[in-house]
Amino acid sequence: MNVDLHCHSYFSDGKQTPEFLIQRAVDNNISHLAITDHDCTDALDLAAEIATDVVIVNGVEVSCLWDETEVHVLGLLVDRDNQQLSTLLRAQQLSRLQRMQAMDKKLEALGTQGLLAYIERLGCVACSRSHAADFLVDNKLCKSRQKAFKSHLGKRGKLYVRANWVDLAGAIEAINAAGGVAVLAHPSRYPLNTAKLTRLVAAFKRHGGEGLEGTYANIDPAAQKQIKELAQANDLYLSAGSDFHDSAAQWTDIGKFPPLDRQAHSRAIWLHPRWQALYPSA
Repeated sequence: MNVDLHCHSYFSDGKQTPEFLIQRAVDNNISHLAITDHDCTDALDLAAEIATDVVIVNGVEVSCLWDETEVHVLGLLVDRDNQQLSTLLRAQQLSRLQRMQAMDKKLEALGTQGLLAYIERLGCVACSRSHAADFLVDNKLCKSRQKAFKSHLGKRGKLYVRANWVDLAGAIEAINAAGGVAVLAHPSRYPLNTAKLTRLVAAFKRHGGEGLEGTYANIDPAAQKQIKELAQANDLYLSAGSDFHDSAAQWTDIGKFPPLDRQAHSRAIWLHPRWQALYPSA
């Protein structure tokens, strides 16, 4: 079995279609692929129509707040028709749109129009600051996405608008209500020291979370070891995914991330009873 349980399509902030993601999974010998768009599951409809040997795992990535910090929770194996999850995702999508509308007003005050029209043309369901960054670069207001976040979209930026996300407990509750497994995405990427990350993982477990993403693209070996130890200390499963967004980014690809080591494999997400019930031959 060769899995990638974290990737994105153009329905959120990815660049590629669901068809592209699945074909890349085929090309890279992936057996199980989770499409985990931010705050939406629309790509799963298209994915279900594609004939392939790759097992498509229903997924979503929910943006949420914990202790004034934005964190992301993957929902794997979810029932995308679940009412509680669907209601939450619609609220998150509306919040995203309202945030872009507020940014658009600030941008117009600076003399540039067209952000909302640009986002509408993209056809995404869950718009994000990444889309705004692309707009700023395309319109030569910033030289790169990184500079766009620093000068315009970050907390001290000209267009900054605070996100209005669900809290950590609410995100996990909705995923669990949909029969899914809640996994804390890329734990080492948050601006948290060791003590705060330990507190985050403890809170995640306390609210019903069941897994940590134990490996992903460009993860530092020391961080991978730390996450494994946190999973052991909190009796959590370990997941694996590329967090793939864009084929033009040479540092990432479907299935491209360090493997879980032998010890971590004993906590692999595919050993979870929910996974085993859905995919008994895995």
